[in-house]
Amino acid sequence: MRIYYNPKLKSHAKELRKKGVLSEVLLWNQLKGRKMSGYQFMRQKPIGDYIIDFFCSKLRLVIEIDGKSHDGRFLYDAERQQFLESLGFTVLRFNDADVKRDLPNVLMAIEGWIESACKQPPLSPFSKGEITTHGTSFPKRE
Repeated sequence: MRIYYNPKLKSHAKELRKKGVLSEVLLWNQLKGRKMSGYQFMRQKPIGDYIIDFFCSKLRLVIEIDGKSHDGRFLYDAERQQFLESLGFTVLRFNDADVKRDLPNVLMAIEGWIESACKQPPLSPFSKGEITTHGTSFPKRE
């Protein structure tokens, strides 16, 4: 999946990764290296004109940690979330304090979302080049 991003954000994202907010570092230690159900996550990923805290392209999942930098920015966050959802991404938001004080429950929420998302049928009723009608499969015409 190719995702557009503003190239001007690349160096800022790198700085954010180096800087490391405590809650982000704590969660990153649990996500990196495919520790979360075998899925690869990226940290401080530029998407469009935004930098996303955590992103898994295979799951189309964005994880955001809302700390003090989000105070008073409800409209900005809503616009950002609407943009991400318009790309077909799901956005999970967690409070900074919850990540610091109750990381096990944050991890359970993410794992629960992954489990639920993986059980859902694909968006398209057609899979692997077959058309299914009333339980009968037909090869797709070329």
